[in-house]
Amino acid sequence: MRIISRTLFSMMVFLLFFSGNTSFSVDGYKPLYVPADQAKVIKTLESRPVETQGKIYLKDQYIFIGDVNRGVHVIDNTDPRNPIKVSFIQIYGNHDIAIKGNIMYADNLEDLVAIDISDMNNPVEVKRIEDVYKLPNQHYPEDVRDHTYFICADPDKGYVVGWIPAMITDPDCYTTY
Repeated sequence: MRIISRTLFSMMVFLLFFSGNTSFSVDGYKPLYVPADQAKVIKTLESRPVETQGKIYLKDQYIFIGDVNRGVHVIDNTDPRNPIKVSFIQIYGNHDIAIKGNIMYADNLEDLVAIDISDMNNPVEVKRIEDVYKLPNQHYPEDVRDHTYFICADPDKGYVVGWIPAMITDPDCYTTY
């Protein structure tokens, strides 16, 4: 009887630990995509909170605050004691801007765009030069610790414009730098 009990117990332990279920979940990152047909459309949207602050640029009474990979926040600073959020110019893949006269120059993924900002409520793209820059990293999250798990980027889903911390299941990719 003891032999049968031990055998059954051993079989249950074996089945519990070696049942073939090797799925696991771990803290990691998942890519944030923008569809390819929308990635190079410059839009003016309502103001919003800054997510990842980039560079700050001053022109006349306006302050332009970069939001890395997302675009540029426009603030009217006519009264420095009461700055007014004007708008958000959505420019995916944006890291930097420069302004000369009424033209704002910005990177939009691998392109350089010129945007007429003479009407701050209605900026208009006036020129695009394609393939000026190397496409920003689309393969893995940057600035994370070594051996961080993430969901592999899928180019068929569009451009990667950021990485979101998330609980992920059975990740195929991890950092090794």
